[in-house]
Amino acid sequence: MTQEILTLQQILAHLEENSDPDSLIGMARVGITPADAFGTKIPILRSLAKKLGKNHSLAQELWSINKRETRILACMIDDPKLVTEEQLESWVVEFSYWEICDQCILNLFEKTRFAYQKSYEWSERDEEYVKRAGFVLMARLAFSDRISKDEKLVTFIPIIKRQISDERTTVKKAISWALREMGKRSLQLNKYIIELATELLKSESKATRWVANDVLNDITRESVLQKLNINKF
Repeated sequence: MTQEILTLQQILAHLEENSDPDSLIGMARVGITPADAFGTKIPILRSLAKKLGKNHSLAQELWSINKRETRILACMIDDPKLVTEEQLESWVVEFSYWEICDQCILNLFEKTRFAYQKSYEWSERDEEYVKRAGFVLMARLAFSDRISKDEKLVTFIPIIKRQISDERTTVKKAISWALREMGKRSLQLNKYIIELATELLKSESKATRWVANDVLNDITRESVLQKLNINKF
């Protein structure tokens, strides 16, 4: 796709033209609660991002505007090679709902050289969406990092054990996501995570038992086990 040079005002006009106020109601129902938003749908943002191409400086401008769409677009067009640790720390503390957290991780953060470091650091932090970001990073690395050996992913487990009793929905869902992605990575990890989750079911913590059940319900499915058996050859 040919990249287009658009001014910031042209980008904002495009977002406003494609606004969908009705979608904001649906977003609120699932916990997407930005302070300011057009309601522009993600596929439209992806299409615009492809037209714009990678642009680190424009990404900074878009992020500073602090609207849902400008911030999601910012993480879509930023160049992970140019992202600094300071930028990651600056952005992550401004997460205030799960969608912006997950979009930044999927589109940008997991592709930076700081991904593993921040997964360890943030998952131990107290702030809700910073902690979620740490575990979403773990989930995405388990899914997308096909170069590292399983043993590198297992280094997440001690942190998960320390944090798994967190009662906050956004956090425990991210912890479950991380464990589920690990359990779908290989037969060896699948067995390991099943044994871990089975042991965690004995916990007195309601949040811990919820995560354990959620993980087991997913990674013991026949379709998951069949795919892992096929991929072992």
